[in-house]
Amino acid sequence: MALSGGITEIEGVKVGCCTDLEAATGVTVVLVEEGARAAVEVRGSAPGTRETDLLQPSRLVEEIQAIVLAGGSAFGLDAAGGAVRYLEERGRGFLTGPLAVPIVPAAILFDLFIGSAAVRPDAQMGYQACLEACGGPVAEGSVGAGTGATVGKFYGPHQAVKSGQGSASCSCGDLIVAALVVVNAFGDVCDSRGELLAGPRHPETGRMERTAELMQGRSGSAFPGNTTLGVVATNGCFNREALGKIAQMAHNGLARSIWPVHTMWDGDIIFSLSRGGVEADISLAGTMAAEAVSSAVERAILTATPLCGIPAAGGR
Repeated sequence: MALSGGITEIEGVKVGCCTDLEAATGVTVVLVEEGARAAVEVRGSAPGTRETDLLQPSRLVEEIQAIVLAGGSAFGLDAAGGAVRYLEERGRGFLTGPLAVPIVPAAILFDLFIGSAAVRPDAQMGYQACLEACGGPVAEGSVGAGTGATVGKFYGPHQAVKSGQGSASCSCGDLIVAALVVVNAFGDVCDSRGELLAGPRHPETGRMERTAELMQGRSGSAFPGNTTLGVVATNGCFNREALGKIAQMAHNGLARSIWPVHTMWDGDIIFSLSRGGVEADISLAGTMAAEAVSSAVERAILTATPLCGIPAAGGR
Protein backbone atom coordinates (compact mmCIF):
# COMPACT_ATOMS: atom_id res chain seq x y z
CA MET A 1 0.00 0.00 0.00
CA ALA A 2 1.51 3.29 -1.12
CA LEU A 3 0.83 6.60 0.64
CA SER A 4 0.69 9.90 -1.24
CA GLY A 5 -1.52 12.82 -2.21
CA GLY A 6 -4.71 13.81 -0.43
CA ILE A 7 -8.48 13.41 -0.42
CA THR A 8 -8.93 15.29 -3.72
CA GLU A 9 -7.29 12.34 -5.49
CA ILE A 10 -10.79 10.85 -5.44
CA GLU A 11 -12.52 12.05 -8.60
CA GLY A 12 -15.39 14.42 -7.87
CA VAL A 13 -14.15 15.40 -4.40
CA LYS A 14 -13.25 19.05 -3.84
CA VAL A 15 -12.04 20.80 -0.69
CA GLY A 16 -12.47 24.45 0.20
CA CYS A 17 -11.45 26.47 3.25
CA CYS A 18 -12.46 29.76 4.82
CA THR A 19 -9.96 31.01 7.42
CA ASP A 20 -10.14 33.81 10.00
CA LEU A 21 -6.66 34.06 11.51
CA GLU A 22 -7.55 37.00 13.77
CA ALA A 23 -10.45 35.13 15.39
CA ALA A 24 -8.56 31.80 15.10
CA THR A 25 -11.42 29.85 13.57
CA GLY A 26 -12.64 28.65 10.20
CA VAL A 27 -14.52 26.21 7.99
CA THR A 28 -13.47 23.31 5.77
CA VAL A 29 -15.93 21.94 3.20
CA VAL A 30 -15.58 18.58 1.45
CA LEU A 31 -17.72 19.13 -1.62
CA VAL A 32 -19.20 16.30 -3.71
CA GLU A 33 -21.74 18.16 -5.82
CA GLU A 34 -22.72 15.16 -7.91
CA GLY A 35 -23.40 13.12 -4.77
CA ALA A 36 -21.66 10.40 -2.81
CA ARG A 37 -22.80 7.50 -0.67
CA ALA A 38 -21.86 8.19 2.94
CA ALA A 39 -21.73 6.85 6.49
CA VAL A 40 -20.45 8.07 9.83
CA GLU A 41 -18.89 6.69 13.00
CA VAL A 42 -18.84 8.72 16.23
CA ARG A 43 -16.39 7.46 18.87
CA GLY A 44 -15.82 10.49 21.10
CA SER A 45 -18.23 11.33 23.91
CA ALA A 46 -18.63 15.07 23.24
CA PRO A 47 -19.65 15.41 19.58
CA GLY A 48 -21.40 18.32 17.90
CA THR A 49 -23.11 17.29 14.67
CA ARG A 50 -25.84 17.95 12.10
CA GLU A 51 -27.65 15.51 9.76
CA THR A 52 -25.69 12.47 10.97
CA ASP A 53 -28.87 10.47 11.61
CA LEU A 54 -29.45 10.43 7.85
CA LEU A 55 -26.23 8.45 7.42
CA GLN A 56 -27.39 5.46 9.43
CA PRO A 57 -28.53 2.23 7.69
CA SER A 58 -32.19 2.02 6.59
CA ARG A 59 -32.52 5.78 6.02
CA LEU A 60 -34.25 7.08 2.87
CA VAL A 61 -31.57 9.43 1.53
CA GLU A 62 -28.71 7.58 -0.14
CA GLU A 63 -26.32 10.39 -1.06
CA ILE A 64 -24.91 13.61 0.33
CA GLN A 65 -23.54 16.64 -1.53
CA ALA A 66 -21.09 18.04 1.03
CA ILE A 67 -19.63 17.63 4.50
CA VAL A 68 -18.88 20.71 6.58
CA LEU A 69 -16.23 20.76 9.31
CA ALA A 70 -16.06 23.91 11.43
CA GLY A 71 -14.69 25.53 14.52
CA GLY A 72 -16.85 27.56 16.89
CA SER A 73 -18.27 24.69 18.95
CA ALA A 74 -22.05 24.32 18.54
CA PHE A 75 -22.27 27.84 17.11
CA GLY A 76 -20.21 26.66 14.13
CA LEU A 77 -22.96 24.34 12.90
CA ASP A 78 -24.44 27.45 11.26
CA ALA A 79 -21.73 27.12 8.58
CA ALA A 80 -23.59 24.18 7.04
CA GLY A 81 -26.38 26.56 6.03
CA GLY A 82 -23.98 28.34 3.69
CA ALA A 83 -23.08 25.08 1.97
CA VAL A 84 -26.79 24.28 1.61
CA ARG A 85 -27.37 27.67 -0.05
CA TYR A 86 -24.44 27.16 -2.41
CA LEU A 87 -25.73 23.75 -3.49
CA GLU A 88 -29.34 24.92 -3.80
CA GLU A 89 -28.27 27.67 -6.20
CA ARG A 90 -26.78 24.94 -8.40
CA GLY A 91 -29.75 22.60 -8.21
CA ARG A 92 -27.88 19.92 -6.24
CA GLY A 93 -29.53 17.74 -3.63
CA PHE A 94 -32.15 15.11 -2.88
CA LEU A 95 -35.03 15.46 -5.33
CA THR A 96 -38.41 16.07 -3.72
CA GLY A 97 -40.75 16.80 -6.58
CA PRO A 98 -39.61 20.02 -8.28
CA LEU A 99 -37.09 20.84 -5.53
CA ALA A 100 -33.60 19.60 -4.78
CA VAL A 101 -32.80 19.62 -1.06
CA PRO A 102 -29.01 19.60 -0.41
CA ILE A 103 -27.90 17.03 2.16
CA VAL A 104 -24.99 18.44 4.15
CA PRO A 105 -23.88 16.64 7.32
CA ALA A 106 -21.62 18.71 9.57
CA ALA A 107 -19.44 18.39 12.65
CA ILE A 108 -17.71 20.98 14.82
CA LEU A 109 -14.76 21.35 17.15
CA PHE A 110 -14.13 23.66 20.11
CA ASP A 111 -11.71 26.52 19.42
CA LEU A 112 -13.30 29.34 21.45
CA PHE A 113 -10.46 29.71 23.95
CA ILE A 114 -8.04 31.30 21.44
CA GLY A 115 -8.61 34.23 19.12
CA SER A 116 -12.07 35.71 19.57
CA ALA A 117 -14.80 33.64 21.20
CA ALA A 118 -17.33 36.14 19.84
CA VAL A 119 -16.51 35.29 16.20
CA ARG A 120 -17.74 31.87 15.07
CA PRO A 121 -18.09 30.23 11.67
CA ASP A 122 -21.42 31.17 10.11
CA ALA A 123 -23.36 30.55 6.92
CA GLN A 124 -21.34 33.12 5.00
CA MET A 125 -18.08 31.36 5.89
CA GLY A 126 -19.60 28.05 4.83
CA TYR A 127 -20.66 29.57 1.52
CA GLN A 128 -17.23 31.11 0.96
CA ALA A 129 -15.53 27.77 1.65
CA CYS A 130 -17.67 26.23 -1.09
CA LEU A 131 -16.66 29.00 -3.51
CA GLU A 132 -13.01 28.21 -2.74
CA ALA A 133 -13.43 24.46 -3.21
CA CYS A 134 -11.29 22.83 -5.88
CA GLY A 135 -9.85 19.47 -6.83
CA GLY A 136 -6.24 20.58 -6.46
CA PRO A 137 -3.86 20.03 -3.53
CA VAL A 138 -5.58 20.25 -0.15
CA ALA A 139 -4.61 23.21 2.05
CA GLU A 140 -2.97 21.86 5.20
CA GLY A 141 -1.94 23.23 8.56
CA SER A 142 -3.67 25.98 10.53
CA VAL A 143 -6.35 26.74 7.93
CA GLY A 144 -10.09 26.16 7.60
CA ALA A 145 -11.56 24.18 10.46
CA GLY A 146 -8.00 23.58 11.64
CA THR A 147 -7.27 27.29 12.17
CA GLY A 148 -7.85 27.17 15.93
CA ALA A 149 -7.05 23.48 16.44
CA THR A 150 -4.66 22.43 19.22
CA VAL A 151 -3.54 19.21 20.91
CA GLY A 152 -2.11 18.21 24.28
CA LYS A 153 -4.41 20.09 26.67
CA PHE A 154 -3.76 18.28 29.96
CA TYR A 155 -2.45 21.50 31.53
CA GLY A 156 -5.16 23.58 29.86
CA PRO A 157 -5.42 25.22 26.45
CA HIS A 158 -2.56 27.69 26.85
CA GLN A 159 -0.01 24.91 27.46
CA ALA A 160 -1.17 23.10 24.31
CA VAL A 161 0.60 22.73 20.95
CA LYS A 162 -0.79 24.14 17.70
CA SER A 163 -2.36 21.72 15.26
CA GLY A 164 -4.42 22.00 12.10
CA GLN A 165 -5.70 19.87 9.25
CA GLY A 166 -3.87 17.30 7.14
CA SER A 167 -4.69 15.06 4.21
CA ALA A 168 -3.23 11.86 2.80
CA SER A 169 -4.20 9.01 0.49
CA CYS A 170 -3.39 5.32 0.23
CA SER A 171 -3.50 3.23 -2.96
CA CYS A 172 -3.48 -0.48 -3.73
CA GLY A 173 -3.91 -1.36 -7.40
CA ASP A 174 -6.86 0.65 -8.68
CA LEU A 175 -8.28 1.26 -5.21
CA ILE A 176 -7.65 4.64 -3.57
CA VAL A 177 -8.68 5.54 -0.02
CA ALA A 178 -7.94 9.05 1.19
CA ALA A 179 -8.49 11.07 4.34
CA LEU A 180 -8.75 14.65 5.55
CA VAL A 181 -8.41 15.09 9.31
CA VAL A 182 -8.75 18.16 11.55
CA VAL A 183 -6.87 17.40 14.77
CA ASN A 184 -8.08 19.14 17.94
CA ALA A 185 -7.38 16.39 20.47
CA PHE A 186 -7.10 16.34 24.24
CA GLY A 187 -4.28 13.82 23.91
CA ASP A 188 -0.87 13.72 22.26
CA VAL A 189 0.12 13.04 18.66
CA CYS A 190 2.91 10.57 17.84
CA ASP A 191 4.56 9.68 14.55
CA SER A 192 4.54 6.21 12.95
CA ARG A 193 7.45 5.12 15.19
CA GLY A 194 5.67 6.17 18.36
CA GLU A 195 7.86 9.24 18.85
CA LEU A 196 6.09 12.20 20.48
CA LEU A 197 5.33 14.99 18.00
CA ALA A 198 3.05 17.14 20.13
CA GLY A 199 1.94 16.92 23.75
CA PRO A 200 1.13 19.16 26.73
CA ARG A 201 3.90 21.63 27.59
CA HIS A 202 4.90 21.72 31.27
CA PRO A 203 3.92 25.14 32.70
CA GLU A 204 7.41 25.72 34.13
CA THR A 205 9.84 23.97 31.80
CA GLY A 206 7.86 24.15 28.55
CA ARG A 207 8.96 20.60 27.80
CA MET A 208 6.39 18.40 26.07
CA GLU A 209 5.14 15.47 28.14
CA ARG A 210 2.93 12.43 27.55
CA THR A 211 -0.70 12.83 28.56
CA ALA A 212 -1.32 9.21 29.53
CA GLU A 213 1.53 9.30 32.03
CA LEU A 214 0.29 12.59 33.49
CA MET A 215 -3.24 11.20 33.86
CA GLN A 216 -1.96 8.27 35.92
CA GLY A 217 -0.40 10.58 38.46
CA ARG A 218 -3.18 13.09 38.85
CA SER A 219 -6.94 12.93 39.35
CA GLY A 220 -9.53 15.51 38.42
CA SER A 221 -11.30 16.80 35.35
CA ALA A 222 -9.61 17.71 32.07
CA PHE A 223 -10.11 20.54 29.60
CA PRO A 224 -13.35 19.69 27.75
CA GLY A 225 -12.78 21.62 24.52
CA ASN A 226 -11.55 18.96 22.08
CA THR A 227 -12.55 16.86 19.05
CA THR A 228 -10.84 15.34 16.02
CA LEU A 229 -12.86 15.43 12.80
CA GLY A 230 -12.20 13.26 9.78
CA VAL A 231 -13.52 12.49 6.30
CA VAL A 232 -12.45 9.34 4.46
CA ALA A 233 -13.23 9.00 0.75
CA THR A 234 -12.68 6.14 -1.69
CA ASN A 235 -13.16 5.33 -5.34
CA GLY A 236 -14.32 1.89 -4.24
CA CYS A 237 -17.94 0.86 -4.77
CA PHE A 238 -19.45 0.43 -1.30
CA ASN A 239 -22.97 0.69 0.09
CA ARG A 240 -23.79 2.50 3.32
CA GLU A 241 -23.33 -0.58 5.53
CA ALA A 242 -19.87 -1.22 4.11
CA LEU A 243 -18.99 2.45 4.45
CA GLY A 244 -20.01 2.27 8.10
CA LYS A 245 -17.48 -0.51 8.65
CA ILE A 246 -14.81 1.46 6.79
CA ALA A 247 -15.49 4.48 9.03
CA GLN A 248 -15.16 2.24 12.10
CA MET A 249 -11.82 0.90 10.92
CA ALA A 250 -10.65 4.40 9.97
CA HIS A 251 -10.80 5.32 13.67
CA ASN A 252 -7.93 2.87 14.17
CA GLY A 253 -5.80 5.48 12.41
CA LEU A 254 -6.66 7.95 15.17
CA ALA A 255 -5.77 5.36 17.82
CA ARG A 256 -2.40 4.77 16.15
CA SER A 257 -1.47 8.46 16.16
CA ILE A 258 -3.40 10.13 19.01
CA TRP A 259 -3.18 8.97 22.62
CA PRO A 260 -5.37 8.99 24.58
CA VAL A 261 -8.17 9.20 22.02
CA HIS A 262 -11.99 8.91 22.09
CA THR A 263 -12.10 10.26 25.65
CA MET A 264 -15.06 11.76 27.49
CA TRP A 265 -13.61 15.18 26.55
CA ASP A 266 -13.34 14.49 22.80
CA GLY A 267 -16.09 14.37 20.17
CA ASP A 268 -14.13 12.32 17.64
CA ILE A 269 -16.02 11.57 14.45
CA ILE A 270 -15.16 10.17 11.00
CA PHE A 271 -17.35 10.37 7.90
CA SER A 272 -16.81 7.96 5.00
CA LEU A 273 -17.67 8.56 1.34
CA SER A 274 -17.83 6.32 -1.72
CA ARG A 275 -17.42 7.79 -5.21
CA GLY A 276 -16.45 5.33 -7.89
CA GLY A 277 -16.94 1.83 -9.17
CA VAL A 278 -13.79 -0.06 -8.14
CA GLU A 279 -14.76 -3.42 -6.66
CA ALA A 280 -12.77 -3.99 -3.48
CA ASP A 281 -12.70 -5.86 -0.18
CA ILE A 282 -14.21 -3.97 2.75
CA SER A 283 -11.47 -5.00 5.17
CA LEU A 284 -8.75 -3.88 2.77
CA ALA A 285 -10.43 -0.51 2.28
CA GLY A 286 -10.83 -0.10 6.05
CA THR A 287 -7.17 -0.92 6.63
CA MET A 288 -6.16 1.61 3.98
CA ALA A 289 -8.47 4.17 5.57
CA ALA A 290 -6.69 3.75 8.91
CA GLU A 291 -3.32 4.21 7.18
CA ALA A 292 -4.49 7.38 5.44
CA VAL A 293 -6.01 8.79 8.64
CA SER A 294 -2.84 8.16 10.64
CA SER A 295 -0.72 9.88 8.01
CA ALA A 296 -3.15 12.81 7.76
CA VAL A 297 -3.00 13.31 11.56
CA GLU A 298 0.79 13.51 11.43
CA ARG A 299 0.63 16.02 8.58
CA ALA A 300 -1.83 18.16 10.55
CA ILE A 301 0.84 18.58 13.24
CA LEU A 302 3.86 18.99 10.97
CA THR A 303 2.21 21.63 8.75
CA ALA A 304 0.67 23.68 11.60
CA THR A 305 1.93 27.18 12.39
CA PRO A 306 1.96 29.13 15.70
CA LEU A 307 -1.09 31.25 16.43
CA CYS A 308 -2.30 33.36 19.37
CA GLY A 309 0.81 32.57 21.37
CA ILE A 310 0.47 28.80 21.01
CA PRO A 311 3.61 27.28 19.44
CA ALA A 312 3.67 24.64 16.72
CA ALA A 313 5.70 21.45 16.95
CA GLY A 314 7.93 22.59 14.09
CA GLY A 315 8.43 26.01 15.68
CA ARG A 316 7.53 27.77 12.43
